[in-house]
Amino acid sequence: MSSESGVFLGVSAFFGICAAGYGWWSLEPAGTAALIVSCLMAALVSVFLANQRRSTGVPAQNRKEAEVRDTTGPVAFFPPRSAFPVLAAAGTALTALGVVYGLWLFLIGLGVLVPGVGGFVFQYGQRGTGNGT
Repeated sequence: MSSESGVFLGVSAFFGICAAGYGWWSLEPAGTAALIVSCLMAALVSVFLANQRRSTGVPAQNRKEAEVRDTTGPVAFFPPRSAFPVLAAAGTALTALGVVYGLWLFLIGLGVLVPGVGGFVFQYGQRGTGNGT
């Protein structure tokens, strides 16, 4: 496990313990739900960082024997343009408005949000990793 992943795993454990104690003694559902969501989000970041470390290996910045030239090369892939972030944002807005105005708008928002997020996530899924292709 990388140190970055460990930090977020510790944050997740902290929020989990706080959520259990807060939920036990306060019996107030809103604060307990917020602490549980905080625990899950920190765990999500921890899993993402651990997965990145597994797929890309130890970066040169974290190796004591690495030299400056080991950090050269392409930094990352940045997509030139995509309509999926706009579609995901519009779906999020419609879903949030659907919470206020009714189920019909919420379902329309989900119908826009799900393909937007799916396309945003899997748009470059077939891209290779490592050599910039």
